[in-house]
Amino acid sequence: MAGKVEIGVRGEQSPTAGRWGLVVAAVLVQLALGAVYAWSVFNQPLQQAFGWSKAEAVLPFEVAIGTIFIGSLVGGRVQDRRGPRPVALGGGVLYAVGNILASLVSDADQLWLLVLTYGVLGGIGLGAAYITPIAMLTKWFPDHRGLITGIAVAGFGFGAVITAPVAKALLNNTTDKPSVFLPLGIAYLVAVLLGASFFRNPPPGYRVPGYRPVTTGRVPAGTRVYTLAEALRTRQWYLLTAILALNVTCGIAFISQAADAAQAITGVGSATAASLVAVLGLFNGAGRLGWAWLSDQTGRMVAFGGMLALQALCFFILPHAAGFAFFAVLAALIYLAYGGGFGTMPATAADYFGTPHAGAVYGAMIVAWSIGGVAGPLLTATLFEASGNSYTLPFTVLAVIAVVALVLPPITRLPSRPGTPRPDDEVTGP
Repeated sequence: MAGKVEIGVRGEQSPTAGRWGLVVAAVLVQLALGAVYAWSVFNQPLQQAFGWSKAEAVLPFEVAIGTIFIGSLVGGRVQDRRGPRPVALGGGVLYAVGNILASLVSDADQLWLLVLTYGVLGGIGLGAAYITPIAMLTKWFPDHRGLITGIAVAGFGFGAVITAPVAKALLNNTTDKPSVFLPLGIAYLVAVLLGASFFRNPPPGYRVPGYRPVTTGRVPAGTRVYTLAEALRTRQWYLLTAILALNVTCGIAFISQAADAAQAITGVGSATAASLVAVLGLFNGAGRLGWAWLSDQTGRMVAFGGMLALQALCFFILPHAAGFAFFAVLAALIYLAYGGGFGTMPATAADYFGTPHAGAVYGAMIVAWSIGGVAGPLLTATLFEASGNSYTLPFTVLAVIAVVALVLPPITRLPSRPGTPRPDDEVTGP
């Protein structure tokens, strides 16, 4: 893919030439994958069509998020050995096929089929395709690690902006609600094949001309290399995974119920709620970019503290929001903080454990997404029904979770026991 051509001091093409074209390709893939965040648009149509409960309707989404870590763990390890292209293509095809096969669901007894296709196949494929561009771009952009991973995963956040109104229009024009997954799956397939076909890692010995690492802790960030096995022996890997898991739990719990909560709390119609979900996708994407950039300036843990504090405040207020506009503002802030976790954590993992094994190390860390993706929506749906169909209790509990999570960022420091030093010509920074 054509990219920005950079010329060296002697008129030679810089080793960084073309790397911005890879960013465009990565965003295209992530747009298709991020469509999963439009799931709340399907909740009520599926409930009405098949008589499913709220917990049953959200189950395929929970399973999709819950199986992401399988794809990211396997895909991350393979991409470190074989390169990003085959992993992204394979994962993207599996994700698209899972959506296409979901259109075969025809009656209420086939919830298992929707879970298997959209949930299991789609989730595993999503995980493999998602981790690949992130690991790839951290290697191409050691000089803008936070910003560039933020841009890459911002595409994932923006996926719902496109998908939510399209899916809503398709749902309104058919009585066969699952049939909507067919055209959506085909569109995802085209986008993934087009973008992932350009993926590649930088050549051996690659470095950005004139760039030197910045010291941001006990050792220069990113100048030590950890394999996955070595990273798993550090407390930092578990602390970072816990931060991501708790941030995900809070944010994705709301995402899974965004359209329903808007209607229940503010009284707006389904069309307005679906439009809100689409707009909120912009904030999911913007948060990934904005918080990642901010973390380059303030430090990663300061940024994570800000995300968790913001979510805690918004969840305490949200059940008592007076009017749709106020609800929308609070929801947008939650989406910003939720997206920020995914925008900032890849760069954080690279700071702590280096980039050569970034696919495997961060791929394993995606288990946090699966844990939060199952726990958050399940907790919210269960508390909603147990409290007489009210969002006050579930949102208050989520606020408490975010407050408790605030203890983690201050105690999460760079590893004091270094891994293997990198050669001078491969040193990277935050």
